[in-house]
Amino acid sequence: MSEFAETAVEAARIGGEVLLSRRGSRPTGVDEKGTNDFVTDVDRASERAVVEFLHRRHPDHAILAEEGETRAGSGGYRWIVDPLDGTTNYIHDYPFYSVSVGLWREDEGVAGAILDPVRGEMFHAERGCGAWLNDERIEISGADGLRGSLLVTGFPFRMLDKIEPYLRSFGDLLARCAGVRRDGSAALDLCYVACGRLDGFWELGLSAWDLAAGVVILQEAGGRVTDYEGEDGYMGSGNIVAAGPGVHAEMLEVLRKHHG
Repeated sequence: MSEFAETAVEAARIGGEVLLSRRGSRPTGVDEKGTNDFVTDVDRASERAVVEFLHRRHPDHAILAEEGETRAGSGGYRWIVDPLDGTTNYIHDYPFYSVSVGLWREDEGVAGAILDPVRGEMFHAERGCGAWLNDERIEISGADGLRGSLLVTGFPFRMLDKIEPYLRSFGDLLARCAGVRRDGSAALDLCYVACGRLDGFWELGLSAWDLAAGVVILQEAGGRVTDYEGEDGYMGSGNIVAAGPGVHAEMLEVLRKHHG
């Protein structure tokens, strides 16, 4: 791994240690940022630990973190951090959540690491060097279309005005594939597509910290990532479809039909 990839991996591991150290009891300081969108003292503690490490390692780099622990920087490099992706799962001790640390330069992902602390699975990648799960190289599944594929999604709980078109697209995709899952951590969803456990992922209204590391990992595993127009605007819009080329093309056709 390059220095940047090593930094991402170590930062994710530091955040994961915080999550595991407080697992098993209901988190304190639970606040609602928006409808069904929570933040806890555990999110904040993980973020502080990750951001402090990144700032020590690369003091000239900018940092954008979900709960506000940001740093200015120079040179165009920016770390994008989600200290706990799947907060609602964590609150309920539902074991599907992650720490996500991505590095971008201008409009291109450079490196990323996503840790599932419960299973001890570290997904990581750097541009041009492939994607990995712990020490094993990973790649997308061989599915070449929706028939027989297993998809994953996230409900647009922050965009309730989009429920109707979302449900129409959900029903259409469900009728064409083998099944759809909803697990509650977009970062891990992208990793599961990257390693072939799932065949495609779509969601509406995500934030940059939900996507920054997972996009790099999935692309380096051979996947395609776009917005619902088939363009590269997913980091801005938060609307994403990610899959292998054949599955992606069919998913995109369905999503365009229902979301204009």
